[in-house]
Amino acid sequence: MMKIYHNSRCSKSRQTLELIQQAGETVEVIDYIKTPPTATEVKELLQKLNMKPQELLRKGEAVYKENYKGKELSDEEWVDAMVQHPILIERPIVVKDNKAVIGRPPENVKDLL
Repeated sequence: MMKIYHNSRCSKSRQTLELIQQAGETVEVIDYIKTPPTATEVKELLQKLNMKPQELLRKGEAVYKENYKGKELSDEEWVDAMVQHPILIERPIVVKDNKAVIGRPPENVKDLL
């Protein structure tokens, strides 16, 4: 079973979900804006993605520019920022077993199919 951290307002997220569904995979859809991940979940995602917190940030978002741009934060502080402002989390994130990919471009999900 796959899991997608999804934002239905994002075209890349919708395209990635469509690729998963077309492949016939069972997928749990998590609207991470309405149901933000916990700090523990963010850390688990980072581990599966093999990324540092700063690499998972959407730096074009207004909340980033207004509150975080140019700041030096610890990994823990970046995780807390993503929990408080889930819009900062790059999307979509697709998880299968112990591996995850970011669906940018959507074709990245093929690594998990």
